[in-house]
Amino acid sequence: MDRILVCTDLDRTLLPNGEPLESPLARDRFAALVARPEVTLAYVSGRHLALVEQAIEQFGIPTPDWVISDVGSRMYGLKPPAEWIYSQTWEDEIARDWPGLSSAQIAKAFPTIEDLTLQGQDRQSTYKLSYFLPLDVDLASLRQVMEARLKELKAQSSWIYSVDEQAQVGLLDILPERATKLHAVEFLMQQRGFGPASTVFAGDSGNDLPILVSPIPSVLVANAHPDVLRDADEGSSQRGTDQSLYVAKGDFLGMNGNYSAGILEGLVHFHPETEGWIL
Repeated sequence: MDRILVCTDLDRTLLPNGEPLESPLARDRFAALVARPEVTLAYVSGRHLALVEQAIEQFGIPTPDWVISDVGSRMYGLKPPAEWIYSQTWEDEIARDWPGLSSAQIAKAFPTIEDLTLQGQDRQSTYKLSYFLPLDVDLASLRQVMEARLKELKAQSSWIYSVDEQAQVGLLDILPERATKLHAVEFLMQQRGFGPASTVFAGDSGNDLPILVSPIPSVLVANAHPDVLRDADEGSSQRGTDQSLYVAKGDFLGMNGNYSAGILEGLVHFHPETEGWIL
């Protein structure tokens, strides 16, 4: 294989910031693999760029070639040695779904919904509106109310729900319809000339599900929450994409399948030739 695009979520996927233990050699092996000239590395995260940079420094992970941040609503390419170039092309792509609107204007449609608590300003962006939700909220009813108001605004939107397991709180992101991790990865693939056969995604949480159940070869790390494992398994079976989903099991090179060990295990599953790249 000439080139491969490795896309990975950060928190509790590449970053070992969950309760399960990380295999001691896994992160170093991951860094050595993605340093190869054949590999293009993209981080696909709910974090904004400054928090991605913070994670790179804190955990000593490689600097990627691309950052898809804010749950897919922003994209940056690296201009060596260390300058991030914002993709206006991607912003133009997603802006069509919210014609003349921003997240601040969208938020004005939901002032009286009791279960919604706006996240901090650093979690918001022009095309990302983020809320905290109690875990026992009636999601179906809430979604019905919110989507009716979005329809009134003519705002074609995506609804991304996940759970912060450490804080025990629900996380809700309202984005333009195209501004999901899935569409952002597909856009990057198209722009950089990668097809599904030369792309692998890794994730662990609810906001990764659209990619995990898509035709893009995807890895669910072993430390993923059982609910995400169930939803990914059911979703991929329903869509006929189960051959594109790999669930890390552990024991690959003596590692446990958590975090970067799971990414490497899944990468080798889809591309056996890369096993020789792992030190």
